[in-house]
Amino acid sequence: MTSDAPVLYDVSNSVATITLNRPKALNSLTTEARVELLDALRRAASDESARVVVLTGEGRGFCVGQDLREHAEQLASGGSGSTLSTVAEHYNPIAREIARMPKPVVARLNGVTAGAGLSIAMLADFRVAVESATFTTAFAGIGLSCDTGASWSLQRLVGPAHARELLFDATPIKADRALELGLVNTVVADDQLDATVDALVARLAAGPTAAYAAMREALMFASTHSLDESLDFEEPRMVATGATEDHSRAVTSFLAKEKPTFEGR
Repeated sequence: MTSDAPVLYDVSNSVATITLNRPKALNSLTTEARVELLDALRRAASDESARVVVLTGEGRGFCVGQDLREHAEQLASGGSGSTLSTVAEHYNPIAREIARMPKPVVARLNGVTAGAGLSIAMLADFRVAVESATFTTAFAGIGLSCDTGASWSLQRLVGPAHARELLFDATPIKADRALELGLVNTVVADDQLDATVDALVARLAAGPTAAYAAMREALMFASTHSLDESLDFEEPRMVATGATEDHSRAVTSFLAKEKPTFEGR
């Protein structure tokens, strides 16, 4: 993709970085951006050179969700039905791609995170935010319900009571409050974001990515199933990961008191 594309894709050191690239609009999501984001996520899922995925934004924002200028133009032209069909066409598939990604996902939250942008971040495995970042669900502020999995992920991160509070009240909260609530994993000084994310993704990329994929599946399943069902779901994944080269090599390394090397197979 060219540098002026709304979404950039890059792989380096086994890390696929997907960058929302509309900094002047705080990386709001136009139709083009939503299509390209979905394409980039699908590319990352099948990219054998990528063992970890980083989602981030260019400039001073991560993502503020739907581009409301485009949305307003579509509503003015009488296209409210087709405009809101973007949930089924774009936002739901984006949420599913992140949730089902067969490798760890890290949200690098470099600034304001709102609406569907927050929903996207909440589906990542790790959220690393700068101190200057702010967070808001935003939906109530424009008279909409929530999308991109916010109803599912938010209450699992912060609990039902705080989820209602954050959804009903669109007032932005600061990074320290987001950390206190469990909305993000880590808050760092703005100038430490790159170093912190780089260290995290380096550890993940060097880890047992086949096991990580199985863990992601098991956690997703267990969040909506009983203990007995979850035990049954875990069993074949333990058998499968137990048959990997990673597992065999790690056991040998453990017995030799050496650090294991994982290759994701």
